[in-house]
Amino acid sequence: MRIGDAAAAAGLTPRALRYYEEEGLLRARRMASGHREYGPEDVHRLRAVRRLLETGLTIGDLLAFIDVLDMVYPMDGEDAGPGPVERLDHCPVAEVTARRLAALDERIARLVEARNRLAAGLADRFGNVFPEPAARQDANQGADQGADKGPNRGAKRAA
Repeated sequence: MRIGDAAAAAGLTPRALRYYEEEGLLRARRMASGHREYGPEDVHRLRAVRRLLETGLTIGDLLAFIDVLDMVYPMDGEDAGPGPVERLDHCPVAEVTARRLAALDERIARLVEARNRLAAGLADRFGNVFPEPAARQDANQGADQGADKGPNRGAKRAA
């Protein structure tokens, strides 16, 4: 299929598809006329790229585990196909995502600290002139109570 059809099938624009190719996330086959040609496996990869970028990973992150993108994992009701799913002894996806999650947890902690300093400073200087919105108070209480649960134990969530 041509670039416009492949882009539409993957939920992208042709320009985004060309950019991903320039960055090394995809290699298009060329027809005799020089036009790019894409197959179903390319669309599958592009969908994976789009979804992973939407989660907050970067192109650099994806390049670190580019080979994993072609492993057979069904997406949105797709058939997994006849081949077995490859197994990894060493998972670059886990390493990249663990680093990304740790960085986000650090940023969240810094933002919560900054928010608490601001709220405390306002309360010290102005008393109850600037009361905290109830929604933020409830969110902070929920973050404090749930901080020791799940894979990111100890990380407080910003409201």
